[in-house]
Amino acid sequence: MKVFSDVLGSVSTNCYYVCNEDTGECVIIDPAADAGRIEERLISGNMKPVAILLTHGHFDHILATDKLREKYGIKVYANIDEKEVLESTQLNLSETFGFSYTTYADVYLSNGDTIKLAGMEFFCIATPGHTKGGMCYYLPESDVLFSGDTLFNMSVGRTDFPTGNTYALGRSIREKLMVLPENTVVYPGHDMSTTIGYELANNPCF
Repeated sequence: MKVFSDVLGSVSTNCYYVCNEDTGECVIIDPAADAGRIEERLISGNMKPVAILLTHGHFDHILATDKLREKYGIKVYANIDEKEVLESTQLNLSETFGFSYTTYADVYLSNGDTIKLAGMEFFCIATPGHTKGGMCYYLPESDVLFSGDTLFNMSVGRTDFPTGNTYALGRSIREKLMVLPENTVVYPGHDMSTTIGYELANNPCF
């Protein structure tokens, strides 16, 4: 397994490509914006997308979803609790930024689900707080976590947006993420990667 990334869109959102190096199949996590750039990356890396995983429904993480779903004929996965956010221009904040965009998932997930995509197993960890339906994706065999806007390098996600909850976010991080192996590499929705061990020792939000 290898992870590639692009920083896309107006608020510099990380879009990840989780690639099975043996088959060339990949899973796109948070197709932030600019489907054209994502398609260029797929072509240049000789990667074949088989699915899209959404960590949450804010506009900056989902804007290329529909174009990619249609072009490649692939399914989109998200937390069932995020359905309302994905489908509301107010809750997904696109309305706040002066335009309207909504989308939907083909497959809705729950906490503890395990899905196998591109020959890799993704363990679904529901992390309400930044939004009510935040979902992190953990690959146990590789000790890799995609944390969306729940956990950042030396920070945590905001909770002042619609459906956010400070108490829920803290509980999600403490009880579900900080218990993962300390060598787990964390790929967040913005900024640079980190590890669980580093955040345990250094994140000022704990």
